Amino acid sequence: MNKLTNFVGAAAMAVSALAMAAPAMAAGHAGGTLVIASTQVPRHLNGAVQSGTATAVPSTQIFASPLRYDENWDPEPYLAESWEISADGLSVTLNLVKNATFHDGHPITSEDVAFSIMTTKANHPFKTMFEPVENIETPDDHTAILKLSKPHPAIMLALSPALAPVLPKHLFDNGEDAKSNSFNTAPVGSGPFMLESFTPGESTILKKNPNHFQEGYPLLDEIIIRTIKDENSLLIAMENGEVDMYPFMAGSTAIKRVKEADGLNVTNEGYDAVGPINWLAFNTKSPKLSDVRVRQAIAYATDRNFIIKALHRGFSGVQRGPIIESSPFFDASIPSYDVDLDKANALMAEAGFGDGMELTIDFIPGPAEQQKNIAEYMKSQLKKIGIDVSVRAAPDFPTWAGRVSKHDFELSMDIVFNWGDPVIGVHRTYLSSNIKEGVIWSNTQSYQNAKVDELLNAAAVELDQDKRKALYAEFQQVVAGDLPVYWINSLPYHTGYNEKLGGLPTSIWGPMHPLDRVFWETKKN
Repeated sequence: MNKLTNFVGAAAMAVSALAMAAPAMAAGHAGGTLVIASTQVPRHLNGAVQSGTATAVPSTQIFASPLRYDENWDPEPYLAESWEISADGLSVTLNLVKNATFHDGHPITSEDVAFSIMTTKANHPFKTMFEPVENIETPDDHTAILKLSKPHPAIMLALSPALAPVLPKHLFDNGEDAKSNSFNTAPVGSGPFMLESFTPGESTILKKNPNHFQEGYPLLDEIIIRTIKDENSLLIAMENGEVDMYPFMAGSTAIKRVKEADGLNVTNEGYDAVGPINWLAFNTKSPKLSDVRVRQAIAYATDRNFIIKALHRGFSGVQRGPIIESSPFFDASIPSYDVDLDKANALMAEAGFGDGMELTIDFIPGPAEQQKNIAEYMKSQLKKIGIDVSVRAAPDFPTWAGRVSKHDFELSMDIVFNWGDPVIGVHRTYLSSNIKEGVIWSNTQSYQNAKVDELLNAAAVELDQDKRKALYAEFQQVVAGDLPVYWINSLPYHTGYNEKLGGLPTSIWGPMHPLDRVFWETKKN
C-alpha cells in the first residue's frame, strides 16, 4: 500500500505517463479446461454493481478494465495502453488500445468507459470509489478524461479489474435499472473469456474469447466455476481431480488437507490488496443495540483470542479495528476490548438490561469455521452476560445478503474487505451517506457519526501519507468507541490448486484478476 499511495501522491504533482508491455506468453500446454469451485452463489456476474468474490471471479474474466495490477502494487496496461495524471490530481487521461472489441464484435470506445465508470459510481456499494469523478470527457473514441472534483488518492487502484469492469454501453444502456439489468446474468464484455452459460447455484461456464485484444491470450479454452456449497464435498472433488482450483480458502482444516493431498498445492500469494476482516456486525438502529453500552458489553464478553486459537487453530490473525492490521494506516493504540465479563455485565446493567435480552445472529453460509462456528460460539458466550442468542441460518448467500442489506437483522457475522486502500474498502462501512437499503457491504449497520464523516471525507482527498495516517488514526479511535462492529480476525486466505497448473495470478487481487495467463504445465489427463 505504501508504494501505491506514494505513486498516486507523486502523480498528483507531476504528469505521469506509464506504458508497459504485456508479459510474454508462458510456456506450457495451451488449451484445456480449468474447473474452479466456490461455496458461494453469485446473484449475477456484473462487478460494476456488485462487490464480493462470488461476483468478482467471473466478472474479471468476462469484463476487461482500464488497468491491471501486479504483485508490487504497480499498475499495468489493459484497456488503457497508457495514462496521465494532471499535476493538480484533478484529471486522469486514459489512452485506450485501438484494437479492442466486445464479445459481440462491437468496438470499445471511450463512451463505453465513461458509461461504465459513471454506472459504477451510481450503483456500486463502494460509494467513495468514484465519488470525486464529476464527469468523463471523450474527445475521441480512444481517449477518456476523468474530471475529478477533488484529489483522489485511490483513483488508479479503483480502475482495477474487480472494481471497474468496462460494460458495452450499446447493451447495458437499455433503460433498465442497473442493479437488475437483464444483461447482469447474461453479460457481454471484452475480457479473455465469454459467457457460455450461467446457472445460479450450479455453475458458470466461460469459453475462450478468440478475438481478445491481447494477442495470444487467454491460454485456456474454458473455465467452469462450480458451486459446491458443502466444503467437505468440494475438497473431495479436488482430491479426486474433479476440481482444479479453490480460491479464497480460509479454513484451517481445508488448508491443511489440501496441503497434504497428493497432486495439490496451496499458496497464500495474491491476496495483498484484499484485506479480509471477519467481524460481528451490529444493527445500530435496533432498539436493543442502539445503546453503545450493549455493543461494548458484547465485545467485552467475546474472547477474540479463543476464537483465533481454538476455533481457527491459530491460522487467523488478530484484528482489532476497521483497517487491516497489515496496513500502514492501522492504529495499534485503539481499544481492543479484551474479554472482561465483569465489565460486560456492568455495562448491560447500566444500559437497563440487567435482566438480559434476546438477540438473533446471522452468518454467511459456506465453510463454517469463520462464520457459523463463531455464531454458535456467540450463542454460548453471550449467555454469560444474560443474552439469549438464536442462530439464524440462511440457505444461500443471496438470502443472507438480502437480510443484512435490508437491515433485517440484529447481529450478523460478516466478512468485509479493505480493497487495498481505505477510501475504497473502509469508508463504505462507516460513512452515513452510504446507508443504502438493499445494497450489501454498504453501511448496513446504519451507523451515523458526523465526526467520522468529517475525518473520512478529509482522508479521501489527502495525498500526503503522514496526514492521511493521522486522519485515519483519529477515525479509528472514534469508531472503536462507537463500535458499530466488533472486529475479530483477519482471514488466512489461500488458493488450493492442481500442481499441474501454472501461471496463477500473483497480482494484489489474486483470483479476482484475469486468469488469461493460467495454463496447464502438462496436458491434464
